Amino acid sequence: MRADELDPDLAAAIDEIESLGPPAWSDLSVETARRLEDELFSGPPEPSVADVRDLAFDGPHGEVPVRVYRPEGAVEAPGDDSHARALVHFHGGGWTLGTLDSVDGICRELAVRADAVVVSVDYRLAPEHPFPVAVDEAAAAVEWVAETAGTLGVDPDRIGVSGTSAGGALAVAASLRAREFDDPPKPRGQFLLYPIAGYDFETDAYRENADGPLLTREDMRWFYEQYLRSPVDAANPYAVPLSADHLGDLPPATVVTAGFDPLRDDGVALADRFEREGTPVEHRHYPAMAHGFCSLADRVDAAEAALSAVAGDVRDCL
Repeated sequence: MRADELDPDLAAAIDEIESLGPPAWSDLSVETARRLEDELFSGPPEPSVADVRDLAFDGPHGEVPVRVYRPEGAVEAPGDDSHARALVHFHGGGWTLGTLDSVDGICRELAVRADAVVVSVDYRLAPEHPFPVAVDEAAAAVEWVAETAGTLGVDPDRIGVSGTSAGGALAVAASLRAREFDDPPKPRGQFLLYPIAGYDFETDAYRENADGPLLTREDMRWFYEQYLRSPVDAANPYAVPLSADHLGDLPPATVVTAGFDPLRDDGVALADRFEREGTPVEHRHYPAMAHGFCSLADRVDAAEAALSAVAGDVRDCL
């Protein structure tokens, strides 16, 4: 599953990031790691979209900020008969890091490329708010978008969930919750970019990529230590999707994996289980890429191609 070498464009981008001297996430305090993550990944507001609006909704644990991105093709006034598709997006950062600003670029890219209204969710972070708080807020965000579809100018029957890394796990959790209960709206699709899906740190991918780039095995151990209340939570499918007894009857999924990612084998296993157990899946593997590569679409051709492919899946599904 792994290429002999990193993609040259990606290697150059990683060299530039590493030249700044950032330490491993697991070597930092939570506060310092959050500040560094925001500094590294917050950038200029590109590409441009028709409208960006900061809102909030009342969630199960208090107010949840969201940022709504509206592309040029979905500029209808609130309350009209708009039929725009919507993506409820959950950022990465091991459930511990991440802000609306640090995920701004990829949300803009998805809005433009998929012609979708993207609702980016600023869910509460661990360790102050451990599992299952983020899952509760992820599920509540999908319900809120469906309930306020008219105000947001979207079609309540064309809502999907998307996420990077830990956000991918939250997207799966929201889909699992919707499958288990009749009341919540059910996402029409799930779009998972290098998702966290397992709790086994001895897979081939973890051994091959123990020291990164961009994400290490010790980083993942540290993130789970912040997020889970105890190791018992690792058996809960809402925390660790591969712990689920059954992954069928879920919305059609796109799963993106990268060869130089410690999470690679977990993503592959997730896609394989979707297929075996009855969930339609498109598995898009990029052997010369590393974790987080889609955030570098402006510099890495393979990342640009991956985002375009995912956006095509969104348009086909929603």
